[in-house]
Order: sequence, then C-alpha cells, then structure tokens
Amino acid sequence: MKTLPILFLLMLLSLCSIHKCEAQDIPGSGVVTGLVKRVIKAIDLEVQRLQNNTIALQNVQKVLENTESKLHLHEIAGWMQKQKDLYQHYYNELWEVKTIITDYHRIKEISEKQVALVNAYKHAWGLLQQDKHFTPEEISYMSEVYSGILNQTMEDANGLLNIVTAFTTQMDDAARMKMIDDVGNKVDENYNDLQRFNTENEILSLQRSKDANDAAEVKWMYGLP
Repeated sequence: MKTLPILFLLMLLSLCSIHKCEAQDIPGSGVVTGLVKRVIKAIDLEVQRLQNNTIALQNVQKVLENTESKLHLHEIAGWMQKQKDLYQHYYNELWEVKTIITDYHRIKEISEKQVALVNAYKHAWGLLQQDKHFTPEEISYMSEVYSGILNQTMEDANGLLNIVTAFTTQMDDAARMKMIDDVGNKVDENYNDLQRFNTENEILSLQRSKDANDAAEVKWMYGLP
C-alpha cells in the first residue's frame, strides 16, 4: 500500500476536527430511507402471509392426490372430473399465490436497490463536501441535483408501497407486472443517473489536480484506479 503524503493526512485530520467526519445530508434522505424500509417490511409481512396460504393450499392438494391414489379414481372418470372441478379453485389460487410471491420478491429487489442508491448518495455527498477542487457554487449545484434524485426516489418508494397495499390475488398478472416494471425501470434509471453524476464529479476533481501528489489524494479519496 502506498503511503499517503503527510500533508494530506494532516488535511484529513483537520477536516475531521471541523466536521467531526460527518457530512451534512441533504434534507429528505432519512425520509427516503425510512419509506423504503417500510416497503421492505410490508413486503416481508405479505410474503409470510402468502406463504402460509401456500402451505394450506398445498395440504388441500395433497389430500386430493392421496384420495385419488388410494381409490384408483382414474378408473372412474366422471367422479374424478367432478372432484377436479370442485377443487379447481384451490389449484388456481395456489398458482396465483405463488405468482404473487415471485412479484413480491421482485419488488423487494427494487427496494433494496433504492437503499443502495441512498447509501451511494450519502457516501459521495460526504466526500464532495470535503473536496477542495469544487467551489461553493458547484457544491450548491450538486446539492440541487442530489435533491432531485432523492425526490424521485421518494416517489418511486411511494409507488412501490402503493403496489404492495393494492395487491390482491384477483389482480391481472399483466397489469401487476407492468406496475412493477414501470417502477423498477424508474429506479434503475435513477440509480444510473446517480452513479453517472458521481463519476463525472470524481473525474472533474481529478482533472483539477495541481500535481501528482494532488492527483494521488483524489484517487485515494474516491477509490479511483
């Protein structure tokens, strides 16, 4: 591991002393995180409930299959069809519940990406506020950009929470998947925008380095190769 210049280490210690090594978050980031956690908790509760329903439905399915096996119902076509018709709604509901559980897992993946987005923002914003290569005006502009990204993230989280709340086994599969995909695409776009903005700022800081030591400090700070 390369030894950092003494001057840079002193600078970091000074920053920690002034800022207590805690950068100020843009207002709203905590609200976004709390909202996303609510979505994940709601999903976990619904999945648990649906999994209980799945077990109950599977038990009904086993009873029917065991009865058919013992009585050789394949030889009594009329009776067998009557039983299948009687229990058909159980099979249908079992399939629908399993499909919805799959959709819930997709929603949870989207929510976890939102958590990663907020964490990436906090990390980048904390570093940018300590970067001497940016003017106060530029930092203010960055704050506006991050605020816009966080606001969109909050809207997406609200959308996911509404989807979870509105879910029913009677909802059309195509309509449900479209709702999920629409929010998922927005979250992906938002996350990519954040990553791109962070990368642009890191490169700009590196380009403004005055010398090799300064460039090494920037690379160390942002974890650049």
